[in-house]
Amino acid sequence: MSAFKRKRGAQTNVDKTAKKGKIVAESSERATEPEPDKNEVTVPPPVSLGKWTNKERVLIFSSRGINFRTRHLMQDLRTMMPHSKADTKMDRKDKLFIVNEVCEMKNCNKCLFFEAKKKQDLYMWISNSPHGPSAKFLVQNIHTLAELKMTGNCLKGSRPLLSFDPKFDTEPHYTLLKELFTQTFSTPRYHPKSQPFVDHVFTFTIADNRIWFRNYQIIEEDASLVEIGPRFVLNLIKMFQGSFGGPTLYENPSFQSPNMHRRQIRLAAAARVREKQMVKEMQKTKRTEAKEDLNRDVTADVFMTPAEEKPVHIETEAPPLKITKKNKHKPFKRQRMARR
Repeated sequence: MSAFKRKRGAQTNVDKTAKKGKIVAESSERATEPEPDKNEVTVPPPVSLGKWTNKERVLIFSSRGINFRTRHLMQDLRTMMPHSKADTKMDRKDKLFIVNEVCEMKNCNKCLFFEAKKKQDLYMWISNSPHGPSAKFLVQNIHTLAELKMTGNCLKGSRPLLSFDPKFDTEPHYTLLKELFTQTFSTPRYHPKSQPFVDHVFTFTIADNRIWFRNYQIIEEDASLVEIGPRFVLNLIKMFQGSFGGPTLYENPSFQSPNMHRRQIRLAAAARVREKQMVKEMQKTKRTEAKEDLNRDVTADVFMTPAEEKPVHIETEAPPLKITKKNKHKPFKRQRMARR
């Protein structure tokens, strides 16, 4: 009998009377399958069988001139957001409206664009492409995953929880930002690259007129939080009706540009230098005054008493000459020396 080739998943019509590799002597000693343990825990498959309906895709890229810390921050965001896409750096001379065309070519409807200026200032655009709205932030206090070395950890591709400060519901521009953050940072359900687990949380907190971003791990034992990273601070500049432009919806009145901040620091340093120079000049003048006082004796006028003023007598005639008589009997010097 020729060998029968079985197909995976197909039922075969093999002769039941064919010889087996193992012959059992008695019917009572037939092999029985072990019963399943009732306490056994089954792990669900990594990919859910649901339907992927939310087709949110986020494009994360930057302009030329960014430093290493910004590049690592972008890589961390792409790792945390499985629904993100990457692209090459955009030239500085290109207009920001070209970003909408790049999003259209990449089939993305959200965008995180990092714009570097003067190789020291970093701005972040978050936009709903191509119709808007969009917001521009100044990114401060950046700390990446490799830099922090926190003890927290989470599964790559897991869906995060989004936690927002209660202040997001108090003002309209914060409410719009909350919706924009929710659509951008939340991983769509049943995404092919995501895992059906929730083990970390993104927090957006408002303090000092800035938005503080943190990433925490949720510990199953006591539901406590351990920070994972990265962390950064967003200082809102403007909000626009369109994508990367259009009418201004909101402008932060308390925002101060980095150039003005650096100018104030320089002016404060120059004021400190001028103050030190003035102190040195004052000390120098005090030393010269002290030297002048030491040249004149302070106790010289203690015993001086006022005297009566005498009338001034002016002599008009010369005084008479006095005639002196010589002593003739006076011995000479030699004689006096000889007597001794």
